[in-house]
Amino acid sequence: MHTRTLGQGLEVSALGLGCMGMSQSYGPNPGDRADMIGVLRAAVDRGITFFDTAEVYGPYVNEELVGEALAPVRDQVVLATKFGWRIEDGTSVGLDSRPEQIKKVADASLRRLRTDTIDLFYQHRVDPDVPVEDVAGAVAELVQAGKVRHFGLSEASAATIRRAHAVHPVTALQSEYSLWTRDPESEVLPTLAELGIGFVPFSPLGKGFLTGTVDTTTAFTDGDIRSTIPRFDQDNLTANQALVDHVATIARARNATPGQIALAWLLAQQPWIVPIPGTRRIERLEGNAGSTQVALSADDVADLDAVAARIGVHGDRYNDQHMRLVGK
Repeated sequence: MHTRTLGQGLEVSALGLGCMGMSQSYGPNPGDRADMIGVLRAAVDRGITFFDTAEVYGPYVNEELVGEALAPVRDQVVLATKFGWRIEDGTSVGLDSRPEQIKKVADASLRRLRTDTIDLFYQHRVDPDVPVEDVAGAVAELVQAGKVRHFGLSEASAATIRRAHAVHPVTALQSEYSLWTRDPESEVLPTLAELGIGFVPFSPLGKGFLTGTVDTTTAFTDGDIRSTIPRFDQDNLTANQALVDHVATIARARNATPGQIALAWLLAQQPWIVPIPGTRRIERLEGNAGSTQVALSADDVADLDAVAARIGVHGDRYNDQHMRLVGK
């Protein structure tokens, strides 16, 4: 797999692996930890070097899983994790990006990840009670101490990105972006291009929708976050199906899968965009990796853009509570 460069010269594989789903959010967790370790190591074997986790995933257990799986190949991979939540009795109860909390989280994450340095440390959500300048300053101190290499933000607005970047260079912004989530295009992507900051889209497959494997007959299991997301209501799924149908048509013409077309569209947007689709299965991992070999023409990209604009997207990407936390 070829590589791409985020901000500040951070080189990673063109496609990363989002690890959250191995510990939460998509129904019952895998029963066999060894299976998930196998998937993580299989990703490295297939050229993926960029792995995304967070203290809040589990909480804590996802970092422990990633740390155990990748310890033997630590020198070959880039580890990204996140801070910014207040976790009490195993549950996230709000935001907390106070500098002292950031430093405490960094030390705990280092232990769980079995490493001396976090390659990319994101603020998971902007904390309205803590100026982002203070957040950037705290991470800068961690960089100076050698505990962190790079600073990132997640779901931040263009204005917040500028304020943070003025204190300490931002290497990457992580936010949701895909054919059916185009929010970053108007302000955030131009800001990243201007400042030389990389972009890491999560949920690049629309939480499975853009793979063509989810429709109105899909029954989500207990604990599946999609059951709480308006876009996955039956009426909205019906309205959104036209986009997936069109993606599937292009996929057939290119001898690819719909998911590969969705990822290839993202990769075609900018050379500093690195999607991080998640999976629990090696066969899906291989399919996603194959997207880096799918060459969409300029006409293909324009066609997908036009269809997405014409169809639009029905339903928010989060429930009301989580929508209030993004774009700050």
